[in-house]
Amino acid sequence: MPDKASKPVADKSTRKAERLQHELLVAYRTVDGFITDWAVNISRGGIFINTRNPLPANSVVRLIISLPDAAFPFDLTGRVIRVQPHDPQGEQTSGMGIEFMDVDDEKRARLERFVDRLRAELPDDEPVKK
Repeated sequence: MPDKASKPVADKSTRKAERLQHELLVAYRTVDGFITDWAVNISRGGIFINTRNPLPANSVVRLIISLPDAAFPFDLTGRVIRVQPHDPQGEQTSGMGIEFMDVDDEKRARLERFVDRLRAELPDDEPVKK
């Protein structure tokens, strides 16, 4: 299981928003129904879900996210923009990077508040933007 500490994630891919490492339970729809996995990092614009069976790149997925400071989970639509296949000898976490799509103002504000609160709890290290 991933480390529950929140910290900036350095990544060589292009990022629109700073991504913070934080464990968060997420459900998403597949052809077989809903699956629950752990998102291991989050930003205002997307998440990375730790899974041995990532969906193919460009798949559109419905997500149900429970933020710790919210009374009820909310749903979002996202697109798989990066896939990291499972490699038992590899050091990278297997899973899929999902970019949020068509987020309404209320959901965007909730995500921003959550990410800003995580950022405020980080040590004084300079966050990495990609």
